[in-house]
Amino acid sequence: MTAVLRRLTWGLADQAVTSLVSFLVGIVVARQLGALQFGAFSLAWVTYGVVLNISRGLATDPLAVRFSGLDRSVWRTAVAKSSGMAIVVGLGLGAVCATVGLLLGGHAGQAFIALGIVLPGLMLQDSWRFAFFASGQGGKAFLSDITWALGLIPLLYLASQHATVTRFVLAWGAAGIFAALVSGLQAGILPRPALARRWLSEHRDLSLRYLTENVTLSGAYQLRMYGLGAFAGVAAVGTVRGAEMLLGPFFIVLSGIGLVAVPEAARVLRRSVRALPVFCLLLGGAQAVAALAWGLLLIFALPDSWGHALLGEVWLPASVLVLPATLSVASAGFNTGAAAGLRALGIARRSLKAQLCASAFYLVGGVVGGALDGARGSAWGAACATFSATFVWWLTLRVGIRERKQLESAVDSEPVRPEVRST
Repeated sequence: MTAVLRRLTWGLADQAVTSLVSFLVGIVVARQLGALQFGAFSLAWVTYGVVLNISRGLATDPLAVRFSGLDRSVWRTAVAKSSGMAIVVGLGLGAVCATVGLLLGGHAGQAFIALGIVLPGLMLQDSWRFAFFASGQGGKAFLSDITWALGLIPLLYLASQHATVTRFVLAWGAAGIFAALVSGLQAGILPRPALARRWLSEHRDLSLRYLTENVTLSGAYQLRMYGLGAFAGVAAVGTVRGAEMLLGPFFIVLSGIGLVAVPEAARVLRRSVRALPVFCLLLGGAQAVAALAWGLLLIFALPDSWGHALLGEVWLPASVLVLPATLSVASAGFNTGAAAGLRALGIARRSLKAQLCASAFYLVGGVVGGALDGARGSAWGAACATFSATFVWWLTLRVGIRERKQLESAVDSEPVRPEVRST
């Protein structure tokens, strides 16, 4: 239990730094650029999230499922391949982002071009974080993100002297690349992009399904933002993003626990399949309660003057979206408990079906709500959709656990054949 708490603590501490970085970057950009350019920055930000989930599906998710808690030499070999896979993803999709930026033009195009430049290094930095947590070295992941945070201080200051969306994206990305270099020195492992194809071949059964699962998750969010921008304007995207940023401290809990959720669930499953649903329920329930507590604190205790000081002109329209954003995130936090259990079971087929269903709910709810009532309609549509997905996730986990128990019972009941000795 002590070891589990220590790993969870490192996960929370690491994500505290990451979430704080995201929160402060968003605050600085919102105040410096205003709603329009902040909307362009937000589109680049959610695109980064899509690429991040592609990289995790292909590189780090299989690593967490199959190499958590194994011998360090086995882990090092796997990490060299998985980090190389992350670099390849960053290079390929970075080129796509830059091309799209050239075609788009304007503030959004500038943001996409800058994002394309920094993506390879950002994907490598994220792969190091997950590799460290898979081996129980959360302190090294924490140091990596501290490095990113400290590197941002001078770079954001320089970017704010002549504030443009390009300068802010490059400043944020450059600090992340520096953190990736520090992580590589900590690990003492050289990434092997040349082995990316071999990694994909060895873990194709998991990686392709996890890729689809992750892309539908982040892709639904991105398409929701694109649809909201098309129906209600880019400023509405910034408004929704502003409300989500107010929940930033809770994302410390959600994402921090998420870093260690799958490795810990895999360890629980190795001990007992009956203990897995209890672990998942506690994990999801704790996150849901934390989200509700933080959201209620924002609604009833945050003065308007403080909100305006944080978000500037984005505050007033964003403040009315705090309640639906809180409900949406609470449901998502509860669902991550079931998702971690499904990952630990290694039944990528079932978890993929659950994610496809949940993403479809979210996309339809967010876009239809945005078409009907702008940012407010999108926020409430997303909240209703995320709550509906709760039933899908937990029913799927229940089925997966039942199948695992049946499989174990079948193995235990097989008769032991006597050994036949040759004479």
